[in-house]
Amino acid sequence: MSEQIKVGITHGDINGVGYEILLKTFADERLQELFIPVIYGSSKSASYHRKVLDYSPINFHIVNHIEDCSFGKINLLNCVKEEVRIELGTATTEAGESAFTALDIAARDLAAKKIDVLVTLPINKDTIQNDKFHFPGHTEFLQDRFAENSKALMILANDSLRIALVTTHIPISEVSEKISKELIIEKLTTLNSSLKRDFRIETPRIAVLGLNPHAGENGLLGKEELELIAPAVKESQEAGILCVGPFAADGFFGTGKYRQFDAILAMYHDQGLIPFKTIAMDSGVNFTAGLPIVRTSPDHGTAYDIAGKNMASEESFRQAIYMAMDIFNNRCAYDEARENPLRKMFFDRGKDDVKLDLTQEQEEEKE
Repeated sequence: MSEQIKVGITHGDINGVGYEILLKTFADERLQELFIPVIYGSSKSASYHRKVLDYSPINFHIVNHIEDCSFGKINLLNCVKEEVRIELGTATTEAGESAFTALDIAARDLAAKKIDVLVTLPINKDTIQNDKFHFPGHTEFLQDRFAENSKALMILANDSLRIALVTTHIPISEVSEKISKELIIEKLTTLNSSLKRDFRIETPRIAVLGLNPHAGENGLLGKEELELIAPAVKESQEAGILCVGPFAADGFFGTGKYRQFDAILAMYHDQGLIPFKTIAMDSGVNFTAGLPIVRTSPDHGTAYDIAGKNMASEESFRQAIYMAMDIFNNRCAYDEARENPLRKMFFDRGKDDVKLDLTQEQEEEKE
């Protein structure tokens, strides 16, 4: 049951809006009836932000060990005990160290199944770097910690829109050389599986974006669509994945075609995140698919420019908590339903019966 789920929450960068979002969210006491919150952070940092924002006190249950957390309380695991100087709106090494300490301990508890899901508040990807964290972000760190025979996939999602990325935190100048047919197939396979298991979509329909303007214009503006993306789509279709593309990204979103699909696979970070945040900024969630653990986060960063000004919205963080619990429950139900499958009674339909007719859609997109 969802009320028994332990939701681990890392406090992120203490100079950003993380604690403001926490305080606003848990001012709603009804949340304590839905799950067991375990905040990995600092009681001193929480107190500092409460005073700066002039909020009413929140009754945190301060604990030093995960075993001491209780249902019906806002548990704060005091894992950053030393005094850390808070400089609102400023990137500092101290804040980076504090963010890593919370993340490291939470990841260990997640691996030990002491918490069920992880929700991470925003970090500064530069100041958190150290000899144990040498990654572009949370996604890559968690892949290093938890990947077994799979790889992480970044999905930005809300109730009606899901965008996954082939490449994530790399310079734009390196995107083309990083993309391959094999990588696109890998991401499509992971996305298809996640839509079924994590989001309970029985027959997901996926759109694949092109890389170049106008999806390459039949090779005139780039050959990646012809040589890499279209072949990856075709091979994925033959493997039973219902995918279509490549689409020109601007027309795809501009005409609202994205509403016809359960998910979209974008080739690089900003190609996917710019339209997603334009459409779904307040309700959007960053979900790390493809791993044996569940991790979500708000779809925004540290927001240094508004830190301490009582301007941050907590809605994305709240939705990240709800989505983490939903995905956890969906996985449990999906796996339980498949523990003892019945013997297959019928042959699968032939590939020709499920093959998609792409010609008309791709011609319309070119126009």
